[in-house]
Amino acid sequence: MVRAAQIFYLASSQFDVTLIMDYPFQVKTLGEYEAAYARAQADPEAFWADIAQHFTWKKPWDTVLDWEFTTPMVRWFDGAQLNITENCLDRHVTLYPARTALLWEPNDPTEASVEWSYQSLLERVEAFCHVLQARGIQKGDRVCIYMGMVPELAVAVLACARMGAIHSVIFGGFSAESIVDRVQDAQATAIITCDGAFRGAKSIPLKPIVDVALTQCASVHTVVVLQRTHEKVHIQAGRDIWWHEALPTHGKPFPAVAMEAEDPLFVLYTSGSTGKPKGVVHSCAGYMVWSTYTFVNVFQSSPGDVHFCTADIGWITGHSYIVYGPLAAGATTLLFEGVPNYPAPDRLWQITEKHQVQILYTAPTAIRALMACGVQYPDAYPMASLKVLGTVGEPINEEAWQWYHRHVGKEKSPIVDTWWQTETGGILISNLAGVTPAKPTFATLPLPGIQPVLVDEYGHELVGNDVSGNLCIRFPWPGMIRTTYGDHERCRQAYFSTYPGYYFTGDGCTRDAEGRYRITGRVDDVLNVSGHRIGTAEVENAINMHPKVVESAIVGYPHPIKGQGIYAYVILSSSCATALEEEALRAEILQEVSRHIGALAKPEKIQFVSGLPKTRSGKIMRRILRKIAEGAQDQLGDTTTLLDPTVVESILAGCL
Repeated sequence: MVRAAQIFYLASSQFDVTLIMDYPFQVKTLGEYEAAYARAQADPEAFWADIAQHFTWKKPWDTVLDWEFTTPMVRWFDGAQLNITENCLDRHVTLYPARTALLWEPNDPTEASVEWSYQSLLERVEAFCHVLQARGIQKGDRVCIYMGMVPELAVAVLACARMGAIHSVIFGGFSAESIVDRVQDAQATAIITCDGAFRGAKSIPLKPIVDVALTQCASVHTVVVLQRTHEKVHIQAGRDIWWHEALPTHGKPFPAVAMEAEDPLFVLYTSGSTGKPKGVVHSCAGYMVWSTYTFVNVFQSSPGDVHFCTADIGWITGHSYIVYGPLAAGATTLLFEGVPNYPAPDRLWQITEKHQVQILYTAPTAIRALMACGVQYPDAYPMASLKVLGTVGEPINEEAWQWYHRHVGKEKSPIVDTWWQTETGGILISNLAGVTPAKPTFATLPLPGIQPVLVDEYGHELVGNDVSGNLCIRFPWPGMIRTTYGDHERCRQAYFSTYPGYYFTGDGCTRDAEGRYRITGRVDDVLNVSGHRIGTAEVENAINMHPKVVESAIVGYPHPIKGQGIYAYVILSSSCATALEEEALRAEILQEVSRHIGALAKPEKIQFVSGLPKTRSGKIMRRILRKIAEGAQDQLGDTTTLLDPTVVESILAGCL
């Protein structure tokens, strides 16, 4: 099964570079999309074998797909061997070593930006592989990465992948306790971090947070520290090393380790409806094929395009559409250290103009925040290079969609409204830029290979159009979750047990008269705050750690910027005597949440209540609490069946 396309990436001296100016698996017309979708549904194995042949493999596969959704078990390209970094780096270095692989824009616009070619990025990755190898890190070891958005973060990710270590990136806004949860669950042997990180007007002390976490993490024997903020930090002899001091002085190559197709590539922790984060596992081959295929087709990227994704690599969006997808496709990926409104609300537009960005991919939360600053900021920049805009993380409202289209895209750049999850590895439902029709607030159509199903609460499939239900997927795709790290039963229960025979996304969805999909939000106890999934149980557990808190309940409510805000109902052991005491207690509770999870999980509203609406079996009726938080007091429904209906009246009297 060795294909010609596999050979040309390895034997570039016999290959005409002009032949890869376009991607062989890119659909460019509506007719091509319809044909690809039909073929992927009729003969998925042949379809994905044809796609996969355009990647570099060390050994071809024996079978394309083996699967069942009961256990569950999903295996793509079984028997194949590969290394994803050969597809992200080596094959491009062979053909165009000087092409820019990575651009980095610092938090402070007066600081110099960074530009690395594919050749330079490969050399940096290989050098860091030697650093990790010298510390005993080897194939299969878990390495946690807790850094700011610096270019070395991409180097650390790719170095782990090249040597076969399983990376687990932890968002730089998480607390020491969140680090402990992830390091202990993964039994990581090393952490890669920075002395600190810059983010807007703030400097975040990353290494001190790691030091606190490691008092509870016996498995870690190595901490590599990148110097970024130059703050004085503790270096523990024998455990901690400086990145710059450990780098080898020679330029010795580091051959990419052969990985089995189903070997884990990374573990990324995501919030669930229970307190403990789930370690979502993605495998090497399927994830590589899916992240690249979706990047090329959704964004209609061309080799060398400058792709600016404003996400953090600590989230799945950064994994798939800052690092792996763009680099495997030979694009130029742009990393941004800062925030969209610092030092001024024109920062994103200034970066877009400076680097002549072709593709801009950001979150509705950022768009709404920048809308509030006024149109004068985007209108001051022509941004003529832009050809595609994208949104990610949550459904975008029509007002924000229109503003983005008019003032950023100048009414010429199509917007792709992408729906997907940490567990899906890449985009599942989206219009393809300029190829399939867009519809504001709708993700629109599934990608080839995705078979969405809407079901009612009993799992009955809702056929036809003009229906609403719970969104499931009936057939596997290459980039989907394989397991939850160390606990496969949790994977089964979370995603495959609610509706047997389907992958359940946890999202509600409508399908309109034309068959286009619109995501309506989570149907479980997970909130979507600024595109970040936050489990209600996580926040409740943190709040309940405060000594004056007896019990709490968390719900989401509409927030003009974040999409969803966090509303906390809290029962105290004793009431506060004054409003001043209440405010002081609220501040302490927020500090508790920051300490246990991170600032991103802090509630916007905390209401102290005498009780919570519960059924006679003790279940909290969150539906009622949501309606109160939303200001929909006239839609509470029947409350007479509650254990104590008067609790609702008390909550209504004190609602914020």
